[in-house]
Amino acid sequence: MAADNVLFIGWNRTIAGREKVGLELFRSALGYFAEVKAAGQIASFEPVLLRAHGGDLNGFILIKGEAAKLDALQHSEKFEDLITKVAVNVEGVGVIGGWSGDSMMNQVQRYGKVL
Repeated sequence: MAADNVLFIGWNRTIAGREKVGLELFRSALGYFAEVKAAGQIASFEPVLLRAHGGDLNGFILIKGEAAKLDALQHSEKFEDLITKVAVNVEGVGVIGGWSGDSMMNQVQRYGKVL
């Protein structure tokens, strides 16, 4: 199984007055993803903070792994609890599945066939 599926977790900004909670949740999320990577549940994760640009996406974490493992992660109690805590304290939180590598090329080919 290829580790070329992704989960994209994006956010806007911390709700005013909850900045310290937001920072602690970010640290907690990084620790959690390091744990699931060490356990082999994901292949990698990369947190990204964006420069100020006037938009509503200010950062994201890109998680790579096998489709079945990412699906299991996304539906685990710990992941759902984390995302719920983040959503209560941060604006514009979203979790989106996607593809990279060969899986992305398969999707491009699928699109081409439909055209």
